[in-house]
Amino acid sequence: MPVARRRVTVIASPPVSMFNLAIPEMIFDKAEVDGGPGYETVICAPDPGPVTSTGGLDIHIPRGLEAVEGADTVIVAGAGVRQHFDARTVDAVRRAAADGKQIASICSGAFLLAEAGLLDNRQATTYWQMAGELGERYPAVDLQDDVLYVQDEQILTASGYAAGIDLCLHIVRTDYGAAVANTVARLALVAPVRPGGQAQFTETPLPPERGVSFADTRAWAMRHLDEPVTLTDLARQAGVSVRTLSRRFQAETGVSPLQWLLHQRIERARELLETTALPMDRIARSSGLGTADSLRAHLLRRTGLTPSGYRASFSRIATAR
Repeated sequence: MPVARRRVTVIASPPVSMFNLAIPEMIFDKAEVDGGPGYETVICAPDPGPVTSTGGLDIHIPRGLEAVEGADTVIVAGAGVRQHFDARTVDAVRRAAADGKQIASICSGAFLLAEAGLLDNRQATTYWQMAGELGERYPAVDLQDDVLYVQDEQILTASGYAAGIDLCLHIVRTDYGAAVANTVARLALVAPVRPGGQAQFTETPLPPERGVSFADTRAWAMRHLDEPVTLTDLARQAGVSVRTLSRRFQAETGVSPLQWLLHQRIERARELLETTALPMDRIARSSGLGTADSLRAHLLRRTGLTPSGYRASFSRIATAR
């Protein structure tokens, strides 16, 4: 039986970035859960009708701010305005937060959340070129200017541009698990889900990959996650020395080879917990984490959940057991 769809309402405050506005619909509309859509995406504006974009084009948006009331998640898309906000929009976002809804922003949308007081004494981020302005205008914000996105309880903020994709994938993963989110990423032809915070903690996600020279090596490693892959193995596959591998791999991915490998193994374990009924020691071996105790330690550190707790929350075969 299909799950009840979660509603995501995206607020377009003019002038809105068409790219930032398109991201939520692109990601959430591809999420299929138990044979049906996982989300309903609704776009609204303070004044329904033509809304000007940052590129000067008009976008027709038929829904008004009343669409916020029925939302599970409210996303403020980045806009060209960082002050003199529409008071109705600020009030709508503030009320939504008071009602316990999940509130998110992409790029400069963080300024509106800050204006509503939702970022006071919270960790938050925005596009790096605007971070100084956000911190100066709203000193109560615990600004994180070196991350792609950050979650502090029910409030999420993404830096800029493609980081909005990471944010939306993180929401999908939190709602429905890594397997669904990784499928969405593949359908959208974007990078797989990178780690971010859940409600009880904040974690810096992997930075975007900036090179392709070790793409084949990474692909090889993904096919051998269940084996004891070493730096020497990776260097041999790449045809370089261990020192060269470490330096250039870090430059391409932003993390060391072993950090990258550990992340992929944890992601593999999460998918197996969601999509199989394998025992914990088998999952640990299949993902390259070794033992059930090691699996438990890594998953607790990453998600705050034990393997059994994670499976209970996100298993896609629960109805079959």
